[in-house]
Amino acid sequence: MRALLFDVQGTATDFFSTVRTTAARMLGTRYPGQDWSKFVNDWRAAYFTDVAAVPPAAGTWTSVDSVYRSALDALLVQAGLDTVTESERSELNRAWRRLQPWPDTVPGLRRLRTKYILATLSNADVSAVVEISRLGELPWHAIFTAEMAAAFKPDPRTYLMASRYLGHDPGDIMMVASHKYDLRAAARLGFATAFVARPLEYGDPVLADTEFSDEFDFNVTDFEDLATQLGV
Repeated sequence: MRALLFDVQGTATDFFSTVRTTAARMLGTRYPGQDWSKFVNDWRAAYFTDVAAVPPAAGTWTSVDSVYRSALDALLVQAGLDTVTESERSELNRAWRRLQPWPDTVPGLRRLRTKYILATLSNADVSAVVEISRLGELPWHAIFTAEMAAAFKPDPRTYLMASRYLGHDPGDIMMVASHKYDLRAAARLGFATAFVARPLEYGDPVLADTEFSDEFDFNVTDFEDLATQLGV
């Protein structure tokens, strides 16, 4: 194994707590009865739905920032939060660019980078991953995102783009993610896989799929556990 590719939103960072805290801080006084946990998870679900609906035509790209913003506008209407201003919507949408890392992320990555090349492979925009990495001081060697392939994961072009830029065959690279669809797509192309159980990804452990499976090469509880299992 020469390199590790990491999903960012949910796997390396805690989007739920970050976005929920921002929403509650900005709008909680005005909407005291709003369930902000549900709001964040509905927003994330709408993002997945909208990304899946983007046509995979070559040479076109829809930024994730715009996907999140469109989903937010629709969600605010559905939730009856109609007094949220344009500036507040923009600020709230920016929360997805300020995601905080899980407590194990940075120490785990620091251990792993002593032996492996570390890079992101996220559906988020390049600028968003750069900002997230800067704020969280995430020690990647490189940043790759779906934007660079003009195709969202799990499209094969995204994984093969990262392999090409790294200069290594898929068999020399491992995809690390808390989302099984991501790992399965990578495995079909010959990448090794590591499943990271993130029970608090959606706030409530009941909502997260944390079951280990023999279909993955490694099953880990966090990045420190991954480093230990890889002998770092």
